[in-house]
Amino acid sequence: MKELSLNILDISKNSVKAGATLTEILLLETENVLTLKIIDNGCGMKKEMVASVTDPFTTTRTTRSVGMGIPLLKLAAEMTDGSFNIESRHESEYPENHGTEVTAIFNKNHIDFTPLGDIPASITTLIQGSPHTDFLFRHTLVNGEVSVDTRELRETLGDVPLDTFEVILWIEGYLKEQYEALN
Repeated sequence: MKELSLNILDISKNSVKAGATLTEILLLETENVLTLKIIDNGCGMKKEMVASVTDPFTTTRTTRSVGMGIPLLKLAAEMTDGSFNIESRHESEYPENHGTEVTAIFNKNHIDFTPLGDIPASITTLIQGSPHTDFLFRHTLVNGEVSVDTRELRETLGDVPLDTFEVILWIEGYLKEQYEALN
């Protein structure tokens, strides 16, 4: 993928498909390193699946026999001399504490570092496409933080659905304003 924001969108959609009620998308950025964590409370994966999930020919999809999201994220991190890790606890073994955590660490100064891309658009698309799932997005930069938490939005909006056109426009604008304030 040409932008990390698309990887974030793809991996987070996997969380939704796994039945997550909350997906946390955390970016921690220093001068030289970008750490991406996607943590969900979905059904999790069994050990065998975790061991093979970085193989592009491993997928749970029935429409095609290739799953590229995780392998491409792993490759993008490792191409920058960074690292990739995935941990998961399947609900059959951990009925009270199941889910998956994906961590990718990138060296930002490496020539092969993939640009972040349009994070506000990706987060907004994710919320719009999965309005009944909660998302916590937090991007911590050297000079500040950008965040949105759909649980807080639900509390404020009451019965107004998150995928209402005006709400989606507001979310994207809110994220953009936060990034602009840091520049």
